Amino acid sequence: MAPLKNIKVVDFTQVVAGPVAGMLLAELGADVIKVEYPGIGDITRTSGFSKGGLNSSVLNCNRGKRSIQIDLKEKEGQEIALKLIENADVVIQSMRPGKITKLGLDYETVRTLNPDLIYVSLSGYGQDGPYADRAVYDPVLQAMCGYVSLQINPQIPFPDLMRTALIDKAVSWEMALSITAALFARERGTGGQELEIAMIDVAIAFLWPDGGMAETLLDSDVTTGTHLSKLMNMTETANGHVVYFAIADHQIKGLYTSLGHPEWFTDNRFSTREARHTDNNNEILGGLIADAFRTFSTAEIAERLHSNSVPCGEVIEISKIAEIPQVIHNKTFFEWDHPRSGKIRSPRHSTVFTETKLPILDSAPLLNEHSDEILSEIGVGEEKRRQLQEKGIVP
Repeated sequence: MAPLKNIKVVDFTQVVAGPVAGMLLAELGADVIKVEYPGIGDITRTSGFSKGGLNSSVLNCNRGKRSIQIDLKEKEGQEIALKLIENADVVIQSMRPGKITKLGLDYETVRTLNPDLIYVSLSGYGQDGPYADRAVYDPVLQAMCGYVSLQINPQIPFPDLMRTALIDKAVSWEMALSITAALFARERGTGGQELEIAMIDVAIAFLWPDGGMAETLLDSDVTTGTHLSKLMNMTETANGHVVYFAIADHQIKGLYTSLGHPEWFTDNRFSTREARHTDNNNEILGGLIADAFRTFSTAEIAERLHSNSVPCGEVIEISKIAEIPQVIHNKTFFEWDHPRSGKIRSPRHSTVFTETKLPILDSAPLLNEHSDEILSEIGVGEEKRRQLQEKGIVP
């Protein structure tokens, strides 16, 4: 049985962070009801890469869910939402602070209906404070929380973004982790509770294990060190690029050997960490290494580095990831045929459970696909459903 079987989740979120958290719970067996706005629904439904009523964003963030559209601005819509919440185990919402209260769906209101509820309030900066009313997106937090300042290749000192919604997805995993922990605590008698998650807090916590190395020990007599980001190297080859990571002496020796220059390891300028890290020697060595890499093709130098126990990876286009032999071996992806959207490729849940069977979530819901089904489950009869549809409360 899936770990979260019989756990009901009502998901009021959209875009990436909240929806992916809900999808992770669905992958673990939860029944996740995605509540979408009238009209276009979740804004990601308007993005490209689409066919047959689905697009890649919806598929990658909402597999395994059921969809219903509800006009939460209307009293009858709020009543439907309350009925959903009344029998739910988890609610996740990411509205601007204060908005959910105006709709009568805030934690203080709904806990009276469902005291065992785990209620997650996701915000950009927090439920209150000087930035609480600001709009926020992933790249904004990357800039504010140090990520951009670290994206500097030593050879090309120009800061850049991580061009993926890195923080949104870190938030997703934090939400799923915290929700499952709260459910576990509830089983131990804690009861329901609200979880307040601010994206800025997650962004900083996610960065800190390595990105905060220089800002952790604060006394004036702390020894200096090299920031981990400065030890990460991407370099040009004859026909592409390769990333390598060599820190320990045996890895440095392997690097020199792979490049055809084992004599560098006996050169006093490059043989020890202290010598290599002096400004002049570091600059000289960097030029020598860069020149040597350009004499090899990507495939050749990668093989040489691997054979000398130097961690490395070729820079591979996203379109080629599914062809990586280890990815094929791990069965990381599964492919299937959707009746309207054609052939689809999706990654499975990352963790392999040896004793627990997880559901394979092959599809995401079409907009409002499960409206009648969900309304019937909360006791809304056929005639009432017709009336709600006529009023536009539930399209």
